[in-house]
Amino acid sequence: MPVERLLPTQEAHDLIDLTREVADKVLAPIVDEHEKSETFPEGVFPALGRAGLLSLPYPEEFGGGNQPYEVYLQVLEEIASRWAAVAVATSVHSLSCFALATHGTDEQKAKWLPDMLGGETVGAYSLSEPQAGSDAAALMCRATEVEGGFRINGSKAWITSGGRADFYTLFARTSDDGSRGISCFLVPKDTEGLSFGKPEEKMGLRAIPTTAAHYDDAFVPSERLIGKVGQGLPIAFSALDSGRLGIAAVAVGLAQRALDDAVAYAKERKAFGKRIIDHQGLGFVLADMAAAVDSARATYLDAARRRDAGLPYSRNASVAKLVATDAAMKVTTDAVQVFGGYGYTQDFPVERYMREAKITQIFEGTNQIQRLVIARQLAG
Repeated sequence: MPVERLLPTQEAHDLIDLTREVADKVLAPIVDEHEKSETFPEGVFPALGRAGLLSLPYPEEFGGGNQPYEVYLQVLEEIASRWAAVAVATSVHSLSCFALATHGTDEQKAKWLPDMLGGETVGAYSLSEPQAGSDAAALMCRATEVEGGFRINGSKAWITSGGRADFYTLFARTSDDGSRGISCFLVPKDTEGLSFGKPEEKMGLRAIPTTAAHYDDAFVPSERLIGKVGQGLPIAFSALDSGRLGIAAVAVGLAQRALDDAVAYAKERKAFGKRIIDHQGLGFVLADMAAAVDSARATYLDAARRRDAGLPYSRNASVAKLVATDAAMKVTTDAVQVFGGYGYTQDFPVERYMREAKITQIFEGTNQIQRLVIARQLAG
């Protein structure tokens, strides 16, 4: 059953209707095939781009949808309820556009942002390294300034859409000045000296590759430096606040789908002479699942509305990411339980939902890091 949404405008309602139509026609029919075969869904992101769904939170001046984050996140949730991997890649694309959109020069934005927002080029975010995940200030990938640009050497890890994306928002060390020695670059995929590792063999989100990237004396022109030298980490962290809200919305979409499937099954399955949903023990499980989904949605929407109003929202984003992803893990696990033995088989997709939910507690900052962020803000 579609979620009844409280949206600020009729345009927003129309956008949700469009998203549901595109998701049902383009995503839902092929998700099982691509997730089982671990094959990239060619044509999906151009289709989302043509529908205007890759540009929603950015200004119209450069081809964006100029939608508030409150609306964009609910669109992302609708996509996630059909295909979590595609929703994650969509969120990462939006995250990858953030640095250019907020810290790029007018010339840089005019040159690259329209194609990025129109879906002609899809992006990936390249911050983590093999030895620098939660501790982003420990980055070792090095960008050395040379005539006309920078030479980049080193490795990055855990890149969603790695090897498939058209550009990479890269954070690399330009000096040894700790957290102030990192800069941001917009790197095209065909850069000489840039190569990618074998896709990771993942528990879930298998249709979208996650890879390492290797820079071997790769040259990046000065015009592709975003912001100032040494400004990279503040850019990365400000982007991650928005990215955490994206993952919260994805988690809620995934949990909503698990709840919907569990309710539908519980209405059909009978035991001891009546539908299993009519047994109080099972009914209470479903009620708790619904409460978790609704609470998580309200939490990310509160953070989004603060962002839209120009209020501080960093702590709220961490709370939303923490609450929504923990809820997704519990709700998807409970959905497997509702299905009983069938839930443990690949005959039904609830086992996939559970596998997919786990990663939401890990990327864009683990939930332990979210607790650290929240505690530090409370203390500060």
